[in-house]
Amino acid sequence: MGGEKAPVIVDGAATNLRERVGAYVALTKPRIIELLLITTIPSMIAAERQVPSLGLALATLVGGTLAAGSANALNMVVDADIDAKMRRTRTRPLARHMVPTRNALIFGIVLGIFASAFLWVTANLFAAVLAVVAILFYVFVYSMWLKRRTSQNIVWGGLAGCMPVLIGWSAITGSIGWPAWVFFGVIFFWTPPHTWALAMRYKDDYAAAGVPMLPVVAPQTEVVRQIVLYSWGMVACSLLLLPASSWIYAAVAVPAGVWFLALAHRLHSRVLTGADAKPMTLFHMSNVYLMLVSIAWAVDAAIGLQVFGWPQW
Repeated sequence: MGGEKAPVIVDGAATNLRERVGAYVALTKPRIIELLLITTIPSMIAAERQVPSLGLALATLVGGTLAAGSANALNMVVDADIDAKMRRTRTRPLARHMVPTRNALIFGIVLGIFASAFLWVTANLFAAVLAVVAILFYVFVYSMWLKRRTSQNIVWGGLAGCMPVLIGWSAITGSIGWPAWVFFGVIFFWTPPHTWALAMRYKDDYAAAGVPMLPVVAPQTEVVRQIVLYSWGMVACSLLLLPASSWIYAAVAVPAGVWFLALAHRLHSRVLTGADAKPMTLFHMSNVYLMLVSIAWAVDAAIGLQVFGWPQW
């Protein structure tokens, strides 16, 4: 405003309060957290079969945000060396030495402890335990073990990203119902097409960092074949919710699934014919698909029972 230029942050420790706060916020990867939280509220609504209390919903979102932020910050500590080698990630705080590694580690641990304690007090112990499991799995299983060792890293490491569904459901019921497990499966199958499409675009980055993402170690034809297979698994899993839903969910999930499969097959066809693959189209549309299906599940859960009636689970 008024011609004032924003401060330019160069490599090195953040020097003023605004830069320091921004650097610590960036450690939590806010954009990724937004995607995770898209699935938390629908799961809570489905468990409650109506809109849950505002207090519990906000508490679960806050606790889930802090837990995800903890996992992401600790992931950045583990990945600082490879983040510095990749164009897509070289602006992250630790890659640019804006935050001392020790401080980032303490920040991530404290955030995780506070998140679990907050969920225990405001929701229940089971939700808190699931949050701890998600953090530990993401850091130790995915970041420290799988990511640099196998092309299947994101397949199994992506399980941590499925946990918000279970946390949301357990915050309401103290347990996990089968619809939550089904949507857990939707996200499990969604994660590889979403991530591998991005990795196709940044294949050289991952190769330079020594991360064996599937597009780095396998031919493109095999990558898109796997994307198609997982896309079919995702859509099939989404349809398993139809017996516990009204036409509202079906009216969105079915056409959205057909649309996404068409995108996946088009990507496959482009690679086979040697055309420009344009994998980022699938990457961006995968976010739209997950949002649509999540909202449909939430809306159906909020009004489907009252209007149409549902079988009990």
